[in-house]
Amino acid sequence: MDLGIFLPRLGGRECACVKTKGLRLHRGIPASARHLYFTEVNLILDSRSGKWGSKSSETPFVTGGNLGGRSTFTGVFLICFMKGAFGGGFSIVGIPLLSIVMDPVVAGGLLAPLFVAMDLYAFRYWTRSTWSRPDLVLLTPGLVLGIGIGYLLFRSLDHRAIAIIMAVTTLMFVGLWLFKGAEVAPRPRSTPKAISAGLASGVTTMVAHSGGPPLAMYLLPLGLSKEVYAGTTSMFFAVGNATKAVPWLLLTSPTADLWKLMGICLLAVPSGVSLGWRLHGALDQRQIYRACYALLVITAMKLLWDGIWGFVA
Repeated sequence: MDLGIFLPRLGGRECACVKTKGLRLHRGIPASARHLYFTEVNLILDSRSGKWGSKSSETPFVTGGNLGGRSTFTGVFLICFMKGAFGGGFSIVGIPLLSIVMDPVVAGGLLAPLFVAMDLYAFRYWTRSTWSRPDLVLLTPGLVLGIGIGYLLFRSLDHRAIAIIMAVTTLMFVGLWLFKGAEVAPRPRSTPKAISAGLASGVTTMVAHSGGPPLAMYLLPLGLSKEVYAGTTSMFFAVGNATKAVPWLLLTSPTADLWKLMGICLLAVPSGVSLGWRLHGALDQRQIYRACYALLVITAMKLLWDGIWGFVA
């Protein structure tokens, strides 16, 4: 997201202009005038409050080039790979590459339809026999409700605070697992925990594409087989991605160029998901669980960085 930055001084004030793929962002100083104008999606992010505001009057600016296209395609491929290997929930691993060339909201609009395509292709591997139906019954109502809450409050929620809270919670969860010897001792299902996990996952997947940690914090302690864990995760996010696709498209109003980019990125789905599934087959139960906990740490650190940097910048 930091391509082509320059800082001219106008009338005693510094003004930053950041050129990204799909939009132009202007950041003015002093703080009273600091806004990031997301012209591609007609939204304004106030850099002080982290909340989305009114429509911008800026002229849309669409650039990218080969570097932008390659970064976007690679980011989508990584997300597809995670879908095949772990059933989903770790899309944030690929999002940093997208954030180099476009703002997070535009990336959200790009990914929303692609997530649905990934889910449909992943059904080839994560069939009904890999779903934990009792858990899905408990989780999905909260998921749908959480996505609705996230959409309604998208412009008023402080995305930085949400990222920090989710990061700290996730790190505490992993720390507790390590404290107990890094072993999985299966626990019985808990309806209140499942509803809470579904709700938290719905809100965070809508506002930050980071719904994986709440779900993982519920499923991992159950000690499910690696196939059932991945299959249940895949089906859970298939429901979530189908539910949030339309809200995200309403928020971003993709341009023709963005739709074309989606079409190109669709080519990453078959190979990415298939290679991820092969990795899943090569790892045993213990390795899969350790990899999931490691990915939780990576996800948490990324969220923590985004949240803290949002307050500092």
